Amino acid sequence: MTHDDQLDGLGDVADVVERARRAAPGFTNVGREPRARLLETMAGHLEGARADLVTTAAAETALDPDVLDAEVTRTADQLRMFAGVVREGSYLEATVDTAPGGDVMRWLRPLGPVAVFGASNFPFAYGVAGGDTASALAAGCPVVAKEHPSHPRTCRAVLSALRAAAAAAGVSPDVIGMVSGFEAGAQLVTHPDITAVGFTGSVGGGRALFDLCAARPLPIPFYGELGSVNPAVVLPHAARSPERVIEPLVTSMLARGGQVCTKAGLVFLPDDAEDLADRLRQRMLDAPRPVLLNPSITAAYAAGTARRAALDGVEVLSGDAAATGAGDRSPVSPVLLATTVVSLLDDANADLRDECFGPYAVLVRYRSVAELRTALAALPSSLVAGVYATDGDLPDARDVLPVLVDRAGRVVWNQPTSGLRVGWATHHGGGYPASTASGTTSVGATAIRRWLRPSALQGWPAALLPAELRDAAGGDDRGLPVRRNGRLNGPLTAREVS
Repeated sequence: MTHDDQLDGLGDVADVVERARRAAPGFTNVGREPRARLLETMAGHLEGARADLVTTAAAETALDPDVLDAEVTRTADQLRMFAGVVREGSYLEATVDTAPGGDVMRWLRPLGPVAVFGASNFPFAYGVAGGDTASALAAGCPVVAKEHPSHPRTCRAVLSALRAAAAAAGVSPDVIGMVSGFEAGAQLVTHPDITAVGFTGSVGGGRALFDLCAARPLPIPFYGELGSVNPAVVLPHAARSPERVIEPLVTSMLARGGQVCTKAGLVFLPDDAEDLADRLRQRMLDAPRPVLLNPSITAAYAAGTARRAALDGVEVLSGDAAATGAGDRSPVSPVLLATTVVSLLDDANADLRDECFGPYAVLVRYRSVAELRTALAALPSSLVAGVYATDGDLPDARDVLPVLVDRAGRVVWNQPTSGLRVGWATHHGGGYPASTASGTTSVGATAIRRWLRPSALQGWPAALLPAELRDAAGGDDRGLPVRRNGRLNGPLTAREVS
């Protein structure tokens, strides 16, 4: 490791984690307002480096510069949102039970240094400065990121901006560092000073790291967003009005070349909806041929679509990804297959129920809403599901909604599944394999909860309380929302916690 690497936050696992460990106590105790300012400063530094970041990422990922420019904005906005989360303070869940023998005060405190593995498809929003990093820093946890092999130069440029921002905000730059290389990933999640892991990527890679976390002498949480085959359901009345549903469906299938975890991979439509099927087929034929993120994704797409197209009961409506040079950076054909519910649920066709990353989808024809319910209940859990309906479909929508809510983390109505807002109500998670921790989200304000653990103090004098609980006393303008004796009633007075 060189001196420049130290300055840039790069190094071997032992060194970078040790620097994060040393930075942790000061970062935990620095207070909410300095952490909020840090996040805002990081947002400003990313925006200041926007031109270089977009140019670098476009060269490494083949994503459109305008798309990447918008992603930088989203990433900066996400950092600022978490600054607001920190200032608002309810994430601490400050709680007081009063009793003659001494009050019990409970709050959430940061775990310590955490590891973050970013995604190939969103180099900014799910990368070194993405949601996992933003929420962990907001919680008070130093972050050690794993450099993504698909866009290493982008990762390093983002890291440089974040560390410069930390220095400008008066915080140790070692609250954010990075390691590089395949072996470093396994070493990182098994390092005894790493307290939790955030991961966005493949089922295979995520499951391997998940198992390593569980096998540690002291197991740690693994928050993985893995594979998701998201269903889009077109109900009968809507299917007879294709012009109402065609645009959200096409967007659901093809956003960012189909390289999003919220892509609609299975589109359910009535078996007599031939006009809608024809229109979807034509849109896939007319769609641009994207260059995928890296050669391994291209090879997997070619092999995966060819394998699925050869299954019994499957019809190829458009595309021939297998004709693409496997493993190169050539454009690929969008692929649209068609099948029936019976074929979809055939054990021999299990591949149809697994994610295929890229501009690919399967039309699944159902004969009745009862058959549709049966199919939806048999699918793996997903991050999102979409329902496309008119007022005439409301009874059927009411019938399928409980199944979708049971299987998907988010259910959208007449909108693209690929749209994901970042806010306080956002939930981006689901059961396995969509997520390894269905009770958490990787996007939105409540993502901060993953990097915190409860702690309680009983009978302690107010002068010795941690800063977060002193804030809960409401002695100044940093007062927190507090639940007192079961009632959420805002900041307490100093008398009430003395």
